Amino acid sequence: MKTLKMKLLRGLAMTAVGMMAAVPLAASAAQPYTFALLLSTLNNPYFVAMKDSAQAEANRLGIKLLVLDGNNSSTTQTNQVRTAIARKVDMLLINPTDATAMSPSVEEANRAGVPVIFLDRRTDKGKALDFFASDNVDAGTTACDFIAKKLGGKGDMAILLGVPGASATNERTQGCEAALKAYPGIKVVAKQTANFNRQQGLDVMRNILIAHPTGLLAVFAENDEMALGAVQALHAANRATGITIASIDGTPDGIAAVKKGDIALDVAQQPALMSKLGVMAGYEYLHSGVPFVAVPLQLHVAGK
Repeated sequence: MKTLKMKLLRGLAMTAVGMMAAVPLAASAAQPYTFALLLSTLNNPYFVAMKDSAQAEANRLGIKLLVLDGNNSSTTQTNQVRTAIARKVDMLLINPTDATAMSPSVEEANRAGVPVIFLDRRTDKGKALDFFASDNVDAGTTACDFIAKKLGGKGDMAILLGVPGASATNERTQGCEAALKAYPGIKVVAKQTANFNRQQGLDVMRNILIAHPTGLLAVFAENDEMALGAVQALHAANRATGITIASIDGTPDGIAAVKKGDIALDVAQQPALMSKLGVMAGYEYLHSGVPFVAVPLQLHVAGK
């Protein structure tokens, strides 16, 4: 696994360096560009990292970046797309709140001739130049395969789901369920939505613990914020020992929890790299187009 990871990272690094060499600095740009970065929420360190990295790259390239917080509302984000189109932005970088609900907005941008790049998530319909993300299905598969092996193929587990309708939620769940098919002895006793939110992760986990006072051996949280909320609930109930938690994201708090031993596995998705490459690709497209670049996963395992 370590060898594969290094090969993936090396390949990505060479691709990124190649793109950087192809993109001139702002001083040589023929004209300034305005990009709109539409994030599903800024109430999450994962997306804050995405914003900060995109802003740094935009500054380097002399791009004016409009950062818009969707507050996990498809209605809000739909209005933001329309506003961005009306302002005649040169590029839309979208992290959609909902794969289905945001499809008409992407199609509207297509009709208006405004290029779209997806970051971390995508919509069901509408055309985009590029999609910068790690493989969410693979991340879910990796996390749940890890749990199943940790439990020796037998035991009860719970799943904390992300925002309903988000492509990341759908794909991480798909990957987890695919992995668990190989382990009929693993029983999912609870599968509840906590909306990628730490407080909701705590509340949902508390309710799951009440409903299952014994027997629960593992939790798959579809992002770090929910995992960290679950950790709080487990500690408050004096049940942290003996319950394996696997998560996805790789935020600083998540990785710190791995080092502390509260989370057993964190599948890191490198949000800062996604948004940086998204800005770079958007800039380069305005000159000559850019190919898809997948963002590889990194694994952070407790005790390693």
